[in-house]
Amino acid sequence: MRLTTHSPEETEQAGADFARTLRPGDVVTLDGELGAGKTAFARGVLRGLGYEGRVTSPTFAIANEYDAPGGMVAHFDLYRILDEEALFELGFEEYLDGERILLIEWSENAGALLPEAHRTVQITYGAADDTRILEIGETA
Repeated sequence: MRLTTHSPEETEQAGADFARTLRPGDVVTLDGELGAGKTAFARGVLRGLGYEGRVTSPTFAIANEYDAPGGMVAHFDLYRILDEEALFELGFEEYLDGERILLIEWSENAGALLPEAHRTVQITYGAADDTRILEIGETA
């Protein structure tokens, strides 16, 4: 699926709409350049799952956990993760227990720890400053 948004609010709404398709155990990769809107999309997913609290980028914490009415969510930002060993030491594998939805920014840093089957959201800049192209898919 391909969507075009024209503001951070529209990117959040796309995340909220996408949230209706998610279930505990789903792993979603959020990929795109710095500032592309990965966290805005994740904030929308949390809103779509009924979470009303503050949603922030987990850049420095690596992971933020949320208890939303629509399910537990772990939001990862792996930008500062240098190798699989560092992620293993953080207990990443424990989050793959099927009990929560995982949202993973900079997923390429997860290496082989990323499940083979997962959902994908690629966000790229559009022609205008506030335009984003969202490509939503799945891996087998």
